[in-house]
Amino acid sequence: MICCENSLNDLSGMRRLLCCLMAALGLLLLTPGMAWAQVHQHESETGVAMVRSLESLRDLDYDSWQAVAYREGPPGQPVVLRVVGYPGRLRLDHPVGLQVLAGRREWLLDDITMANPVLATDGREAAAEFALDPLLNDLSNNRPLRLALPGVFTELPVPPYVVGEWRSLQELPLS
Repeated sequence: MICCENSLNDLSGMRRLLCCLMAALGLLLLTPGMAWAQVHQHESETGVAMVRSLESLRDLDYDSWQAVAYREGPPGQPVVLRVVGYPGRLRLDHPVGLQVLAGRREWLLDDITMANPVLATDGREAAAEFALDPLLNDLSNNRPLRLALPGVFTELPVPPYVVGEWRSLQELPLS
């Protein structure tokens, strides 16, 4: 009788272990898809299909900024980074390059704000746009980045999952 009870306890323990392993495997398989949840497709102000990554980031002074990376049209079109602050926080004399740091590497992204007619005539001056492709073409992995915009913020950390979203925009197909 005791032998049968031990067998039942062993079977119950094995069943619990198997359920835990299946749950862990399920989480591992589903997690990568969740990292892309911030990439959306919709139409731009001009009616052109676009994909974008939208993320709210905090600088070292704990001020919030929106980082919107987007591509209008099919894969191969330029990817643009729009940095948006509260109106009055981002008054720039354009053009001002965006410094990007990753370890010992450094990039200076061109300010293309005035090429966007909507932003060029926006009196709030709460946004700036930068050509993101030179950075994305040079990255081989999703490394953390630090952005610096002279006179606005000295360091805005960008986590690796956001960099991954930005990199995916170059080739992400439109549906």
